[in-house]
Formats: sequence, C-alpha cells, structure tokens
Amino acid sequence: MGASTTRVTRRRMPLGLLVVALLALAACGSRLDPATVAKAGGQAGSAEVPNGADAGVAVDGAPLGEAPAGDVAGADDPGAPAAPGTGGPAPAGGKAKGKGSPTGTAKAASCEGFKNQTGITDSTITLANISDISGPVPGIFESAQQATRAYVEYFNANDTVCGRKLALLNLDSRADAGADQQGYVKACSEAFAAVGSMSAFDSGGAATASSCGLPDIRSTIVNPERQACKTCVGTYSIRTNLISDPAAKWLAAKHPDAVKNAAFLYINAGAAPINAKSLAAGFEKAAGWRATYVQGIDVAEFNFAPYVQQMKDKGVRAVVYYGPYQNTVKLQQAMQQQGFRPDFYLQDPTIYDKRYVAQAGALAEGTYVFSPNDLFENTANAEVQLYLSWLQQVKPGAIPNYYGLFAWSATRLFVEKAISLGGKLTRASLVDAVRATTAWTGNGAHTAMNLATGATPPCLKMIQFSGGKWQQVSPGSYLCGNVVDSGIGG
Repeated sequence: MGASTTRVTRRRMPLGLLVVALLALAACGSRLDPATVAKAGGQAGSAEVPNGADAGVAVDGAPLGEAPAGDVAGADDPGAPAAPGTGGPAPAGGKAKGKGSPTGTAKAASCEGFKNQTGITDSTITLANISDISGPVPGIFESAQQATRAYVEYFNANDTVCGRKLALLNLDSRADAGADQQGYVKACSEAFAAVGSMSAFDSGGAATASSCGLPDIRSTIVNPERQACKTCVGTYSIRTNLISDPAAKWLAAKHPDAVKNAAFLYINAGAAPINAKSLAAGFEKAAGWRATYVQGIDVAEFNFAPYVQQMKDKGVRAVVYYGPYQNTVKLQQAMQQQGFRPDFYLQDPTIYDKRYVAQAGALAEGTYVFSPNDLFENTANAEVQLYLSWLQQVKPGAIPNYYGLFAWSATRLFVEKAISLGGKLTRASLVDAVRATTAWTGNGAHTAMNLATGATPPCLKMIQFSGGKWQQVSPGSYLCGNVVDSGIGG
C-alpha cells in the first residue's frame, strides 16, 4: 500500500459522517426465535445460547486485539463436556445432526489421534476474526465479527469438535494494512485458524497468514495480494480480474442505450479503486458497455456536486458506485439536488442493508444491486433465517448484511471440515480440505463458490429496492452466465 493510501485510511472521520454512522449502527432489527428456525432447518437438539458478553474489539488507544476479560466466546461455557485428553477415540460430533444442524451433513470422523496444537487445548479450539471495526467508517465490517460469533454460539449450544468447544478471539484491523498484519501475527501464535474475517485492506496480513500456515477462511477477499495467499480463501470467492457477466448483460438488455454511456465511481481507498476499474473493464468486454467516466471520490468527501456535474456534462445515463452506504446516500442526494436522473443506478451488495434504506429514504427507490446470496426477506430459506435468528441472539438489534452472511458461511465451512477431519485435524489438513471444495453454498445461503480455484462465481441475483422493499427482479433462482478476464488486478 502506497503512502498516499495510508494517509487516507488514517484520516479522522468528519463529525457529521461519524454521527450519521453511529446513529445508523444503533438501529434495531427484528428478532426471530431460534427454536422455530431450527425446526424449519431440520435441526435437532438444543437451541439455547450460552450466556456471555458482546464480542470485544480493540478501540483507538487500546492494544490491538485485546478483548475484555471473559469476552472470548465459548471459552468458559459451563455446559462444555469434560476434556477428552489428546488421543482418546471420541465422536467428532455431538447432538444435532442433519442439513440444518451446525455440523451440516458432514460425516464425523474418529477423534483417535487428535492432538492439541497452536490454538487447541483439551477444552477449546480458538478461532480468530480480524475485521475492520474502527477506521474511516466505524463499524463498517462489524457484521463479520457478529456473524462469526453467532455461529460459534450456535455450534457451542449443540456440539463439539472432538469434545472441544469453540472460542473466538476478535481483533480489529482498523481499515489499515498494518493493523491487519499485526492482527495476523497475533492470530498465528494464539489461534488455530482465522474465520469470517473482513477488511478493505486485507493485503496487509496475507504474507503473515501464508508464512505461518494459518487457515484463513474469510468472509470475502478483496485485494489481489490476499487472493494469492495459499492458506486463504474467501467464502464469497472473488478474483479481482474475473468479472461475471450476468448483471452486465441483464442491464444491457433492459437499458441498451444507457450502458453506452456509464459512470463508474468508487471510494478512493482500500480495494475499491482496483475493483471498480476491473468491473468497468469487465462490463465493457462482456456486454458492450462504455465507461465514459471512471472516478474515485475521497472517503471524507462531503461535496459530491462536482462529480455529479461531470456526469451531467458527459451525458451519463447509467451510474455504478463502489463504496459504503453512507457515501452512497451522499452521492444520490447530490444527484437529486442537481436534477440528475440516470436511467439506472447500480451498486455492489454493500448497500443491501437496512441502514442504507433508512438513510436514503425515497432516494433508494429503483436502486439495483447484484447479489451473490439469497435475500434476507426470503423466509423459505432456512439457513438465511438461521443466521438472522442467531445474530439477534448474540447482538440484539444487529443489522444483517452480506459480509455477515458470508462470515456465517465461513464459520460453518470450518466446522464441517473440522468434523470431517476428526483426529486428523491440523492447520495443513484443514487448508487442504477447504481447497478441495468446489461448490460451497453455505447450506443454500448463497450461490455455489469454487474454493479450489478461488474464481469469481458465474451466477448472481439482480435485486432492486422497489415499493419500499428489496425484491429479486432477475428470473430463476440465480442468473448465470460467463466470467470474463478484465485484464485488471490479475
């Protein structure tokens, strides 16, 4: 990361945007009964959540990665079974079985030969989550830690891995590559694996994770350096240079003239610049789009008017944006104030979030999003509803989003592979097992991901905020197509 980027990430957030972000983070979501959801998903056994404090994260002025005493989820669960020793033959799984259970359909291997190792004791397996909690947009990836903890609690309430409960070590990567690297130094020495992590500057800890052999099963990977890490996988599998074409083609069919004059805007920090530029090139290559205006906007920018004027001057008819929902609202407000009405507005799943809707109000109407996962509104999807239910149990009022859903999926992936390995569980064997997975759907929560190649999936949903709610507008379960090489970020 260059020096100029470092300055951007450490710049203090203006008071107005900080207040808006904090108010949004305080918004409440609906609560679902986990017992009801468990029945819908075919889960047997208890649905109780162990008591415990909220997952701890480092804040400015506190040592990186240190959580309050007693704040490691699952470590002191009074319901945990007696320590099994280091080699006795015990079942890898416990009570709940079946597709909707915390171990899924994984066949439990024998625990004979199971050995304590880094992050594993007689009673616990410690997992680390290193995500952006503080930084220019406070709490931006807090949902990844919340979801990881939710699955840990769900698992601990029902099962063990060879008699061991899961413990969670939360670390803050602070939207900074250096802090991400520091977090992974700590995880390498204290945790068995990292699970569900999410950072805009995930390049920082890539070499560290790879060098210590730490399995890093992430929510999403956004930087090419992390994509090259041999022990790292993103449950939302993406390669920067590989762009799936269904969204580009679907919109080109609906708006053939608009896509010939499109703007691609992005927050000028983290992985957004390279991803937005790759998307623009990929859409041009895949479906005949023409990117006439490609422009970064500083994370602390308040005056979006000049960018809107540029789009008006260029006759832009389609707008695509990469950035946090707070800045999305500011862009759309500036567009409204200047009377700029493109044929359509498209964004990545970042804005598929109640907080965006609450802030945008009527401005959200008509907004398109391409989504790799099922809708939270789909009550027929038992896995998605299970995530929503347990999220509310560990953090009442928490707002679900796709970063969280994929962190939940990442934790399920760890559990299923660990159960299948049993006594053969090591860092290396876990990495091999994850890397051999070619069609991971997180028990139906999202489109199939090829973790063996790490390639961008060819399928997605087109969703739109219309009539006061998000709804799928593309046909079928998922809209599938091809993946093209943009030539950028590979």
